[in-house]
Amino acid sequence: MKIFSMPKTEPKSIQELMQRAEMLAGLTLGEVAEVARVKVPVNFKREKGWTGQLIELCLGASAGSKTQQDFAHLGIELKTIPIDEHGKPLETTYVCYAPLTNIAGIEWQTSSVKNKIQQVLWVPIDGRREVPPRDRCIATPFLWSPNVSQNNQLSTDWEELMEMIALGQIESITARHGQYLQLRPKAANGSVLTEAIGKNGQVINTRPRGFYLKKEFTRQILDTFFENKER
Repeated sequence: MKIFSMPKTEPKSIQELMQRAEMLAGLTLGEVAEVARVKVPVNFKREKGWTGQLIELCLGASAGSKTQQDFAHLGIELKTIPIDEHGKPLETTYVCYAPLTNIAGIEWQTSSVKNKIQQVLWVPIDGRREVPPRDRCIATPFLWSPNVSQNNQLSTDWEELMEMIALGQIESITARHGQYLQLRPKAANGSVLTEAIGKNGQVINTRPRGFYLKKEFTRQILDTFFENKER
């Protein structure tokens, strides 16, 4: 088994962050949790964010503002992504909450979505349900930034979704809207409500929404990395 120690400080450079991340590759969540002295859940039904929190802890991420990146001083967001035995993503990837009111003047360049995904440290992890959480293995972490084409499509998706929100069409938005980016309800349960713009410009109550990266897009990201790794 690899030996790694829990960091006492935030990584001071991208190189230091990547060195820490690479130390986790090949280890199981159980092995990592043992070093971190935390208990592994029997399943993730009630603790969906547990894996991400464990990896944050092991990489020295600061528990700062959720509107910033996990490593804001490096401009890097951390994303764990569950994959199957073929290295394909098993679910969509949450990015951030969507603003549903007071959205005049918000642009893609200064949006929370762009801020969160301009540079991402992806940590793929075995997410197969038949494998107990403690036995799930961490694959090779890698750093990614959207290329020009990807950035353009993400911008187009974001602008389409934000226009629908502004026009009071929030209840008409489905997961099918957007090619790379989608808008979905994001709340602990259906009773959580927030204000949004209605069809006639009035204020309505609706479920909070979050921006997510579609599986087709993250699959493209993973495929490119693994293909380049094999060359």
